[in-house]
Amino acid sequence: MNSAIDTAADPALQRLVDQVRAAHSDARPLAIRGGGTKDFYGGAGTGEPLETGALRGISSYEPTEMVITARAGTPLREIEDVLQQRGQHLAFEPPRFGAAGGQATLGGMVAAGLAGPARSSAGGVRDFVLGACVLTGRGELLRFGGQVMKNVAGYDVSRLFVGSMGVLGVICEVSLKVPPIAAARTTVEVPCNQAQALRQVHEWLRSALPISASAWHDNILRVRLCGALAAVRAGAARLVEQSGARIVEQDAAQAYWNGLRDQQDAFFTSGRAPESGATLWRLSVPATHSPLDLPGNTLLEWNGAQRWLFSSAPAAQLQELAARAGGHASVFRAAQRGAEFLAPLSPALERIHRALKQSFDPAGIFNRGRLYPWL
Repeated sequence: MNSAIDTAADPALQRLVDQVRAAHSDARPLAIRGGGTKDFYGGAGTGEPLETGALRGISSYEPTEMVITARAGTPLREIEDVLQQRGQHLAFEPPRFGAAGGQATLGGMVAAGLAGPARSSAGGVRDFVLGACVLTGRGELLRFGGQVMKNVAGYDVSRLFVGSMGVLGVICEVSLKVPPIAAARTTVEVPCNQAQALRQVHEWLRSALPISASAWHDNILRVRLCGALAAVRAGAARLVEQSGARIVEQDAAQAYWNGLRDQQDAFFTSGRAPESGATLWRLSVPATHSPLDLPGNTLLEWNGAQRWLFSSAPAAQLQELAARAGGHASVFRAAQRGAEFLAPLSPALERIHRALKQSFDPAGIFNRGRLYPWL
């Protein structure tokens, strides 16, 4: 269900509406931009800049309802600071990129649909979106979903915009559920190879340990436990006793997970150095799948479901490896931008994408080529 929005008292929103309507009238492409921290992600795209930075501010926050609503240009750092004061957070740990994450915005977070280390336990961005106000390619402002927790029952159109890379429309405002921060957290690390890490983490998951995140790289498996203080302490003690794990000092652990979340740790910073010439690939495969024979430097997240790879291997080779494992591979960051960063869709899925694009942006003005060359 949607409702029209009155922009008379909102000059920033009215300017966007006017720009979109003018572009729609002569099919002039627009490139939506927020904080710019994800300019590297996706296809190159084309078009006149459509800046959302002026759409800034928290519209409403109800800590007792665990719901926050904010405008698309609001910095994530600002939202997270407000939430932390009330013991709540963005549980899916969205990457912020940039200098200390200062420029990453709410709209970009939803449009990219990226989640951090806690994705495997908390869920993804889509799982937390309750509603949104969007600007279509016709210049129509529509509101979908709501601002209360009960609206999570059933699928909502607003969730279509998560991960859409702006090709369906301009995200203007979003309502999110914001759960409490865990009472305690502890990180342990164990030296092991990749095969051992996959076996070990899934054995621990089956034993009901409160694992909120895991990562393996350079023959070290790191696991973060989150939850009630007693459960976290007992779980950590058990891992130390039974698996020879070492408890990581709290500040060092927090720095590690933040670095992983924002791709500022050594794996990512060294791999994307200009002299490396390698492309950063993101492989999504079944978490329990055995190690893949990947040509390059690898880091595993999400209990094995997300595998990062720096490699100069041909795209077709990596996409075939991922497909044989029951997953897919996409370019996350490349030294030189290519025409296509996602694996090709099946004909059925392509038809669905085209139909959605036609519904929301019939003139095709938004972010041309950002998601797929043909969209």
